[in-house]
Amino acid sequence: MQVLTEILGNIHSPEWAERLAKTKTESIFLDQWTAQKSRFLASSDAGTEYPVALKRHSQIADGDIVYYNPEEGRAVVLRLALSPVLVVDLSGIASLDHDTIIRVSVELGHAIGNQHWPAVVKGTKVYVPLTVDRKVMMSVMETHHIEGITYDFQEGQEVIPYLAPHEIRRLFGGAGQESHSHEHGHDHSHPHHHDHCH
Repeated sequence: MQVLTEILGNIHSPEWAERLAKTKTESIFLDQWTAQKSRFLASSDAGTEYPVALKRHSQIADGDIVYYNPEEGRAVVLRLALSPVLVVDLSGIASLDHDTIIRVSVELGHAIGNQHWPAVVKGTKVYVPLTVDRKVMMSVMETHHIEGITYDFQEGQEVIPYLAPHEIRRLFGGAGQESHSHEHGHDHSHPHHHDHCH
């Protein structure tokens, strides 16, 4: 069984797109939690199982090529299935007075924090991973009706280029149940604390 240890290139680059035009390409579809790991066992869409062992801290991108053999006419490509991200845009209030900027930012922080949603702030944009149903997230935002901001969902793949690796991990690595229960363990260990909130 062949171990895949190296990212050779990406199918989105013109040179590789050309190279792979006549190649039988197998795809390994990864969810966002597996994509954060550097070692995992994966099956391609051709039903072949591959152990993947990349260098530590490798950042997997959609379309990364991990195997290419022109003699065989075969390549193996990693495909990411990233969740959409709620992108909240505060640029509409950026030129307003300080008091408004602070008030709106606090209101937004309160709305997001109240839901225990992780968030990454970059410039005037706030990125919030999809942790519950999309409609639920939109309804929370509509209920708070924060003036001067706009928000919409963007595909995870579109957001990735704007983020640093640790921000990518925060958006796509912490939204799963496994790490969610670990991060918020204190919530579950003191249920009575929430029961008596006024």
